[in-house]
Amino acid sequence: MTKKVKWGILSAASIARRRAVPGMLQCELAEVAAVASRSLEKAHQFAREFSIPKAYGSYEELLNDPEIEAIYNPLPNHLHVEWSIRAASRGKHVLCEKPVARTVAEARRLLKARDEYRVKVGEAFMVRSHPQWLRTRELVRGGRIGNLRSAVCLFSYFNVNPENVRNSAELAGGALMDIGCYPVRMSRFIFGEEPVRVLACLELDPSFKTDRLTSAILEFPTGQCIFTVSTQLVYYQRMQFLGTEGRVDIEIPFNAPTDKPCRIFIDDGKDLYGGASQVTESLPICNQFTIQADLFSKAIRQNQEVPNSMEDAVCNTAVIEALFRSAQSGKWEKPERL
Repeated sequence: MTKKVKWGILSAASIARRRAVPGMLQCELAEVAAVASRSLEKAHQFAREFSIPKAYGSYEELLNDPEIEAIYNPLPNHLHVEWSIRAASRGKHVLCEKPVARTVAEARRLLKARDEYRVKVGEAFMVRSHPQWLRTRELVRGGRIGNLRSAVCLFSYFNVNPENVRNSAELAGGALMDIGCYPVRMSRFIFGEEPVRVLACLELDPSFKTDRLTSAILEFPTGQCIFTVSTQLVYYQRMQFLGTEGRVDIEIPFNAPTDKPCRIFIDDGKDLYGGASQVTESLPICNQFTIQADLFSKAIRQNQEVPNSMEDAVCNTAVIEALFRSAQSGKWEKPERL
């Protein structure tokens, strides 16, 4: 039996408590062995909640623990690169929450650190390995919807809490960074191409100065993606891929449920009202955070590439950075190439 990878959780962040750690506790190849917080009390509380053996009152203590092989970094966006590089410098493999960096320059720094310290570093786009996304790519590339021409996404939630990091411009919050990164990543995944140019429109919250409503167009060599994301709209998410002979509709594309099957709808368009033209496929119940941690652990043990490489993270960051430039210039912008 393959020895489990010992993981350390870098902070008691909300996403770690609500999603990542509960998923990791179900892993076959990953073991959550320690957690760190700037507050030792919070670290102990987190450790008790999930029966984690070790709790540290500083991030440095966790990074200095020789038993910890891999770090999960769910810190706020502006701390991703700094602490991921620190972890890598201690010989730790790093799974860093999305978006991995604020700028291409930052992402390149982390890519360089990965190579310098010879560790695995990846961006935590858990959706990338979910069976519903793998099945969607299989359907599209297998010609089920003809030639893919368009991707359409809506993703929104409502949060006006001034204490929330997503509403802090200084901490790299806002809709595009927090959730716009998903349609960027997954349209690139399904098209299998990089956008040649992008266009964006941002509406800023007057108090937070973060983008609360953002719409974008990504022009790929063989088609287009359009999406709207918001931090101040009704909670909703959906993504569709339309081809010359049909479409694939992912019901809950990003926050996939862990207690019921996910569904994708395949429609050849012969009946506008659905009916016999629409086929529903249900995917088995699973936890995408479990899958993510197991695949990353497998990459460590077998010296393989991680699911979301730093090269891919640089490209995704380049698209996001170009979208911000476009919102400023009012013009089409070209993403920087790797």
